[in-house]
Amino acid sequence: MLTILFDGIAYGMVLFVLGCGLSVTMGLMNFVNLAHGAFAMLGGYVAVQAMQRLGLPFLASLPLAFLAAAVVGIVLERLIYRPMYAKSHLDQVMFSIGLVFMAVAGTDWLMGSTQQFIHLPAWLQGRFEIAGVGIGRYRLFVIAICGLLAFSLQWGFTRTRFGSRLRAAVDDARVARGLGIPVNRLFALTFALGSGLAGLGGALGIELMGLDPSFPLKFMIYFLIVVTVGGTSSITGPFFAAMLLGVADVVGKYLVPQVGAFIIYALMVVLLITRPHGLFARARA
Repeated sequence: MLTILFDGIAYGMVLFVLGCGLSVTMGLMNFVNLAHGAFAMLGGYVAVQAMQRLGLPFLASLPLAFLAAAVVGIVLERLIYRPMYAKSHLDQVMFSIGLVFMAVAGTDWLMGSTQQFIHLPAWLQGRFEIAGVGIGRYRLFVIAICGLLAFSLQWGFTRTRFGSRLRAAVDDARVARGLGIPVNRLFALTFALGSGLAGLGGALGIELMGLDPSFPLKFMIYFLIVVTVGGTSSITGPFFAAMLLGVADVVGKYLVPQVGAFIIYALMVVLLITRPHGLFARARA
């Protein structure tokens, strides 16, 4: 049971890295970007191609996946996303869902529809046991990397000048501009960060989730659940939501495979009824 719990935590960590970028753009920028999974897919394919065609090691492919998704994100933010910031959420949903289908079709045409695989280095393969608990080496690596990322993000948004200026820009962009804060540049960097995190999550998740052109559609609902249940007011909420949902999904599929796929949705319904504004949202007066 503890082995399954450990696998669920690793799965939840990947969900957090994939979903927190969406939480950043929705919570801090008030933009509904359903095409977030397309950036994750881009990062995954960049990692696969870097390893297979360029012969780069797995660890070198991870920053490449982050950078590729971040660069594409900042270019698209300048060209096509920025005019949508002032639009309604329905317009943003329709706009970004169109991008998802374009990304799926384009990737299928360019890369083919076959499932992609990566070859992990020997030190990340296999399992070892501690006190009877099976510890997957790659899952332990994922937990360490994603845990470090979660801490860094929380610290960056709450304890740095960048985080303070970003929160000020979100609270009142007009006043922030009057104070000399470069709002547009902050939003562009934030969008690039969210896209890069998605790309990194896509690369880390290949071993656990698989990768093919349907990735953005297949996991879109998972990203939305993490953000909806965790809330968008902090990094902490999506983190614990991802852990909860990851463990519930893995444990459900292991122990009751007949209904395992429904457990995560049942949990989402219960949490949204009991905590409609997110796990750590403050009660409204």
